[in-house]
This record gives sequence, structure tokens and C-alpha cells, in this order.
Amino acid sequence: MLGRTAQHLFWLSRYVERAENMARLLDVGYRMSLTARREGGASEHMLSMMQAAEVEEAFAAKYDQADLDSVVHFMMFDPDNPSSVFSCLLAARTNARSVRTAITLDMWESLNSAWLTFSQIKPRDVKGAKLLGVLQWVKQLSHEFRGALLGTKLRDDGYCFSQVGNFIERADNTARILDMKYYVLLPRAKMIGGDLDIQQWTLILRAASAHRSYRHVYHDRYKAHNIADFLILRPEMPRSLVYCAQMIEETLGGLTKLYGAKQECHEAAAELAAMVANNSMDKIFADGLHDFLTEFLARNYRVTETLSDSYNFY
Repeated sequence: MLGRTAQHLFWLSRYVERAENMARLLDVGYRMSLTARREGGASEHMLSMMQAAEVEEAFAAKYDQADLDSVVHFMMFDPDNPSSVFSCLLAARTNARSVRTAITLDMWESLNSAWLTFSQIKPRDVKGAKLLGVLQWVKQLSHEFRGALLGTKLRDDGYCFSQVGNFIERADNTARILDMKYYVLLPRAKMIGGDLDIQQWTLILRAASAHRSYRHVYHDRYKAHNIADFLILRPEMPRSLVYCAQMIEETLGGLTKLYGAKQECHEAAAELAAMVANNSMDKIFADGLHDFLTEFLARNYRVTETLSDSYNFY
């Protein structure tokens, strides 16, 4: 497969996943702002959400205040924000058009239909309950594309590059959602363990679609230690860091079988998987959750860099 084709498939999958992930971050930031207005208002929680997504500087350069309307527009519809849902869906569709013959008709139709529908949404109408409805729809369209990929794509190298892109982006998002919790609590250490603390951790679970599955695993009230454990170290949780890291390593192993050689990216993926597989929540909390997540994000980024070099994405 040409490096350019592999690159388009990799980023197509990443951008679809990123659109969903931006919707998840905005959802949890919005809900946090509603449940804790007395603790600092909407701006503090909107800013923490943008810090987690690493877009706060771009936002500050364009907007004077982090009010709800401005943040929603920036994260959902702003073409100047490369991580907005608008930009992600447009980039995904552009990548798909570039490799039209390398994807299936079902994949193309699900993505093209999603773009056409989203482009008809009027930003001024997306408020309150309608905002939550649109965010849910964005998550659903990502699931439809993923279902088309899993149900119709040949298990070849194109499938491997698509899957690696998906899980690299998902791992990045789960780490950022967890880091968002860190940013919210950093100025309010006295809140740790309180009702608001648990309420925010519960919203983190909802953002990862892990609310019900958490209750199946832990027959207990919500606890920060258990929730972090569930989203970091539980391999049966499909958005956990350990699951994503294992899938990245496993999928890159598929490329090894197809091409008959290991590359530098395989070593980077193995190091990422080992970082979470050989760890415990007691050690992570003792060393610092934020420091752990920062290192995880850096190693996850290295997988992308080495993958690009190994398979000539440029």
C-alpha cells in the first residue's frame, strides 16, 4: 500500500473518532458547568474542558470570554479550530474522497451523509437540550461509520491503518477526559472525596459511555479510585487506556504479519502497552494522576510519529 493511502486511512479514522471525542468532552464540560455554577460558574468548567483538549490558547486568541455560547460555537462549528466537530468531519470526508477506492460504499455513504446533515445545522439553534441532542447525534454518527468499517472492510493493511488511527485517537481522548478532572479539582483540593467530587467523576464515566458497565464491575458507590481504575487499567472496558494500548499493539502486529518486518512504531506501541499493563492505581495516584496521563499522551503521540516515519506517510 502507498504511504499516502495509508496516511489518508489512518487520519480518516482518527478524525471521525475525534469528532465523537470532541462531542464527549463538550458534553461533560457542559454538564459540569450546570452542576457546579456556584463553584465558579460555567467559564471555569468550559476552560478546563478546553485545557484538556489543548485548544484554550486558540480560543483565547479569538474570544474575549469563555461563555457557553462562545465555547459551543468554537468546539462545534468554528472552521478556525482544527479540532472542532465541523473541522473533523470535513477533514474526515476529504481524506475519504482521497482514498475512495480503498474504502467501502457503506463507509463512504455513512460519512458523506453525516457531513451533509451536519452542514445543514444552524449554530444559533444549538442551545440547551438541543445541544445535548446534537452531541448525542455526533456520537451516533461515529458509531455508524465504525460499524460500517468493521462490518464491510477487508482485513488487510488498510483495515490495520484505520484501526490503529481509531485506537490512538480514543486513547488520547480517554486520557484527556481524565485529565480534565484533574484541571477541575486542582484549585479545589478540599473538594476531593466530597459529593461534588463524586458527581464530577460520575460525569467522567458518562462521557466515556461507561456509567452502566461500571456498575456491573463495581457493586459499590462511585469512588474516584475505582472510576480511574476502570478507565485506565480494566482491559474489558473498550475505552480504557489499557484496552486501547493493547489494540494498538495488536493491530500493528497485523502489519508485521502482512509486511514481514517490525518497525520502530512496534517498539513504541509495546512501550505504551507496558506502561499501563505493568501498573496499579495505587502507584498512579501516589506518583500523580496528571503526571501519568501526561506521560501516556506523550508516548501515544510517539506511536503516531514513528508510524508516520515507518510507513512513509509524508
